[in-house]
Amino acid sequence: MTGHTSGNGNSARRSDATRNSILAAARERFAADGYERATIRAIAKDARIDPSMVMRYYGSKEGLFAAAVAVDLRLPELAALPREEIGRALVSHFLDLWEENGELTAVLRVGVTNQAGAERVQGIFRDQLLPVARQACPDPEQVPARAALCASQMLGLALTRYVLRLPSVVALAREEIVAWLAPTVQRYLTAPNP
Repeated sequence: MTGHTSGNGNSARRSDATRNSILAAARERFAADGYERATIRAIAKDARIDPSMVMRYYGSKEGLFAAAVAVDLRLPELAALPREEIGRALVSHFLDLWEENGELTAVLRVGVTNQAGAERVQGIFRDQLLPVARQACPDPEQVPARAALCASQMLGLALTRYVLRLPSVVALAREEIVAWLAPTVQRYLTAPNP
């Protein structure tokens, strides 16, 4: 019995390792080639597995893409923060995410070149940023617009700093970025209606 359980554990670990290697290869390939040009065969080759394994785990290129770009922004709980610190907390959080998580750069690259990628980025920000904006915004009717403005700042920064790598943006120190963007994000979320 013990050996059988151990075998299942090894099988599950191998399965998880295979899934992880497929997802890592897919993220890199989608980021480098875009959605249209990335192929299951190329992703499988990068992951050093048979293409049939990709299909077994994800069913299709669309299924693989959805799994590869399932990103949790892990946004901070704003209720615990002083209201005047919300902008600083969000900008700092987004900088941490972009700097530690290559997935986000891959998602953004695909999002600017492909409709499915754009819809995925929209969904990530809609589903995860709207609830944060709801906590901070003084007018519930303004929540979608204010969340969209915050997303425009964060995505604009990410695009110019991590994808296009504009030298003057890349050269900015983290503290400078926070100092410039935090008041803007703060205003978007908490200022009275214009």
